Order: sequence, then C-alpha cells, then structure tokens
Amino acid sequence: MDKIIPVVLCGGSGTRLWPRSRKVKPKPFLPLVGDTTLFEATVLRCGKEAGFGDPVIVTGAAHLEHVEQQLPDRAHTWIIVEPEGKNTAAAIALAALRLPADAVMLVCPSDHHIGDCDAFQAAAHEAAKLAAQGWLVSFGIAPTAPETGFGYLKQGEPIEGTAGARVEKFVEKPNLERAIEFLAHGGYSWNGGIFAFRAGTFLAELEAHRPALAAAVRASVEQGREDGMRFHPDPAAFAKIESESVDYAVMENTDRAAMVPAVMAWSDIGNWQALHEALDRDEAGNAVKGAAELKDCNNVLVHTDGPRVSVIGASNLIVVVDNGEVLVCTPEGAQLVGKLTGAANQ
Repeated sequence: MDKIIPVVLCGGSGTRLWPRSRKVKPKPFLPLVGDTTLFEATVLRCGKEAGFGDPVIVTGAAHLEHVEQQLPDRAHTWIIVEPEGKNTAAAIALAALRLPADAVMLVCPSDHHIGDCDAFQAAAHEAAKLAAQGWLVSFGIAPTAPETGFGYLKQGEPIEGTAGARVEKFVEKPNLERAIEFLAHGGYSWNGGIFAFRAGTFLAELEAHRPALAAAVRASVEQGREDGMRFHPDPAAFAKIESESVDYAVMENTDRAAMVPAVMAWSDIGNWQALHEALDRDEAGNAVKGAAELKDCNNVLVHTDGPRVSVIGASNLIVVVDNGEVLVCTPEGAQLVGKLTGAANQ
C-alpha cells in the first residue's frame, strides 16, 4: 500500500482552556502534555518511518505563523490556508482536492492527546486497509467513562478479513443515563473525529450528499493560488460554502461507514479536567505544572506560568495562572470555562 497521507486540521479557539489557551495562541500550539505542543505531537505521530507520507495541514491565516514555526519538517508539507472557518467537511474536502484520487487520507485533529503512539499507528494502518477498499473509516475510541461530551459509534457487522466493522449508527452526544447504558452495552465507542478514506471516495460521497458544498469547495480550489508550500483557496468562492461537520455532511449519510477499534490513551483535552486526567498524577491524584506547593490535597490541578501557587487541604480543585489571569474552578465547573467573559474576549 502507498503511504498514508496525514491531513491535520488546525482550527478553533480553545476557549475551554482559558486562560492558558487564547485566540492568539489556542490549545493546539501549547505544550499542555509533555514538552511538545499538541500540534507537534500530532505531526510526529505520523512519521515516515511508520509508513506515513508528507502531511497536509489545513489551517486559517490567524494560525499560519504558529503552524510554520512548529512544523517538524517545513520543506515537504503542504499548508492549505482557509480564508475563513467553514467546519470540517469543507476543510477535509480542500485537502482531498489537492491529493490524488487514490491517496489514503488520515484526518487528524491537531489538538488531541494520544498516550499510546504504537496503538495509534496500528489502528491507522488497519483503517488505511479498509479505506483502500472504499470504506470511510472512523476510529472507534474505547470508552473509559460514561462521557456526555462525545458522540458515539454503534458497532455493526464485522468486515471479513479485517480488524474493522460496519458502523451501525452514529449517536449524538447522549445524556448521562444513555451514556451509562452505552458503556454497559459494550458495543459503543467514542467518535474521536479521526478518519481514514481515499480522497476520491470522500469527494464522491460529499458530492452525493452535499452537492452545493462540494461544488463551492471545488470552485475555491480551481480559482485558488499557490504560494511556495502554501495554497490559498479563492476567498469569494469559499465564502459560499455552508459550514457543516464531516459527520453530518458525509459520515452519517454514507452506506460505506466503517470503524476500527482504538485503545490508545486518547483524550480530546476538551477542558481543564480532561487535561488533568491526561497528565501524570501523584498517588493523591494531584498534578502540577510550574511553581506550586500542595499540602494535604486530593485531585488538585495547578498550572501556573510564574507566580507560585500554594494550596492546602483542598480536594477536587483546578487552579490556573497565566499572563496575569487566574482561574479557580471545580472539575464539574471546567465545562463552563469557555462561557466566561475573559475567555470570550481573549
């Protein structure tokens, strides 16, 4: 099989990780877990030695500088610069139109953490085998808790001769009662937003189910321009695109939806509590980054960029200090950080 082409999507504002993540430098470009940024780690997981080809990065003008600064190998990377954000269906279509029709694309969000790189690469190669047979493949992330913040995949019939299965149905974010049922059932996986398909297969499905969207993206590419390793779609044509996720536009409509299981210590780092769970913690469940001292604490996260933070006798608490801003919340309250005035304005 030819090399798998990583397509890395860099968008969003990351407001739920305020004040560390801000519009000028959102979470993909921050070293939140370990020393590499989430974007760098995404690209490095898809190295040539593991059977991957040169990546295609899809980003906006606001993040272009961060992308180019952090790319491990700028010389062999196409960067598609979106004139504006139009969600994942359009972003993936841009990349597909810049690739050969038979190229197997591995679509990866740039802001996720994957603790088990070997498991990710193994799942990617299983997904690529299915993609080469004409399937549109989702990674089915093995659930570890009854999460209400993710969509789910219900596993259908196994696909003979592969590690994959058909997707019986896509399920919207459930309430807690349904999420508990999904976990107990055992046949449901989290939909992590990682996909594999041939470029031509994806475009054919997009044209079948969202012809206007497909036509507008195609026009923006045909009228676009190259600038070194950058490609700029035409802004006027791109503006006509209706914003829609790849799940709604394609994956929930195709009759070729498949999934591969993935047990790879995955997290979308969707808020401060998710980050806390992804970090190394001491025996009391505490995690610290920066100058901090904890006494008699349980399940406390402290993340500070300078000022020393001291916490005594606290449980289930998150404290973040960044560039003069201070956030204190509970794990439950972490879901609401993006709604703060400070997060919205910065």
